[in-house]
Amino acid sequence: MKVLRNQLVLPLNFEILIDENDPVWKLTEICDDLDYTRLYDEYLRHWRVIDPVVLFEILVFAYMNGIYSSRAIERACKTDIRFMWLLQGQPAPDHSTFARFQNERLTDVIEDLFFQLIEKLHKLGEIQFRNIFIDGTKIEANANRYTFVWAKSVEKNLQKLNAKINSELPGLCQKYGLSETASLTDVVEFLLTARNLLGIKFVYGKGRRKTNLQRDYDCIYEYLERINRYHENLAILGSRKSYSKTDLDATFMRMKEDHMRNGQLKPAYNVQIGVESEYIVGVSLFPNPTDTTTLIPFLERLRKGTGRKYDNIIADAGYASEENYTYLEKNGQNAYIKPADYEIRKTRKYKQNIYRVENLSYDEIGDYFTCPNAKKLNHAYNSKRKTQNGYEVVKSYYVCEGCAGCPHREKCYKGKYENRKVGFSKTMAKQKAEIL
Repeated sequence: MKVLRNQLVLPLNFEILIDENDPVWKLTEICDDLDYTRLYDEYLRHWRVIDPVVLFEILVFAYMNGIYSSRAIERACKTDIRFMWLLQGQPAPDHSTFARFQNERLTDVIEDLFFQLIEKLHKLGEIQFRNIFIDGTKIEANANRYTFVWAKSVEKNLQKLNAKINSELPGLCQKYGLSETASLTDVVEFLLTARNLLGIKFVYGKGRRKTNLQRDYDCIYEYLERINRYHENLAILGSRKSYSKTDLDATFMRMKEDHMRNGQLKPAYNVQIGVESEYIVGVSLFPNPTDTTTLIPFLERLRKGTGRKYDNIIADAGYASEENYTYLEKNGQNAYIKPADYEIRKTRKYKQNIYRVENLSYDEIGDYFTCPNAKKLNHAYNSKRKTQNGYEVVKSYYVCEGCAGCPHREKCYKGKYENRKVGFSKTMAKQKAEIL
């Protein structure tokens, strides 16, 4: 029997068909209270058909349901009554509308809307800005795995090229009567001028003979291009050790999911996530492969976005560093971050090793260590180094007054110097003592 279907009996009010416990109700309740002034400012003129707030709510609801493709979102707007209800009877936008809205209009606004949501959660009593749990993970970038640029290779090639130029350029300058201080650019411009004056035509291709002037020009021009390319690579690298040619912001890192089990480096990002009361209160993307250098900029971003700072910072040993401990101490925040050697310090082998610098007897007044042979390790000098964020780490070095004939020599010290030398940071040692 054929079922008769009459489109005229379709309900015009989709609201009655949506379950009362559906998440779409809570979504609209929260999103309707946000301030969309910055979103409207992204439009130079009035939008054509769909209100930007409606587009934003549709995108968020699509992400909540695992729909990320713009074409799939368009299809949902035509088939899902919840999306139809969000549109309030308006025609479903084209997939390109969602793509433009997400990539152009929403880019500079999404973070402001996110922090508005965090503030709303605080007003509702869901979060208190007291305890934040921070952790990170690496996600593979959408980039070619074999288009890598390594900082060491670039620096090495640039050094070799500069040495080659320094050996060849003086002879070339003397050949054409140029000044010894002439640069590569000066030589290239001179050779081009000489070509025009002499009426020489540069030729390329198999079976064509080049003049000496063209050979010199091609050689110097290649050197100039390579130098510019190397400097451009170094500018893109910055403080990183690598980047991908198809995604300049991605850095090559070792991933946790290594299916080949060969430690292959892949272009990736380090994603940092902060959680309080099971709510994600902060997300940031970093090109740094280590978590140590991400903590301070991550907390600064949260403070700037919310205008508040958390009382207690909880993270694993990957975030332990003198710089991070000092930053949290200055800002009046409690650091619940165990040192990197926390687990090793608890072992019996570690505690019974009398030759470790941590287990040596230290005299604070005299500022010296005492080794198992009752010899003093006197303070020799301090070394300073700066981190990527400009923090200065001071490390103190102590040298033993005499290791000759020591019965502990083989177990105590295996270095190439005559007397044992140890180094440690007094600030870091104090911070570890307070935490442990």
